[in-house]
Amino acid sequence: MPRKTNTDKPGGRKNRGTKGGTMEVRTPRPKPKIDFTVDALDYKNVNLLRQFVTDAGRILPRKYTGLPAHYQRQLNRSIKRARQMLLMK
Repeated sequence: MPRKTNTDKPGGRKNRGTKGGTMEVRTPRPKPKIDFTVDALDYKNVNLLRQFVTDAGRILPRKYTGLPAHYQRQLNRSIKRARQMLLMK
């Protein structure tokens, strides 16, 4: 028996990014709204660093923080240093 083809869409192309071919609009993920200077990303500034860590203690990726790569690396370094100094868990 031959396959049935989808004829309700002209052009025959499906949206490959979503399941089922339906278009869904995703809401943007919440990002921490923080103004900081470069020297504020220090391992001693624990209050600022806690905003970039989940409750389970995982560091938020760039996708969520919205930081440039240079500052994200500096943030990771500061969080790891603060953990070593037992300022953060």
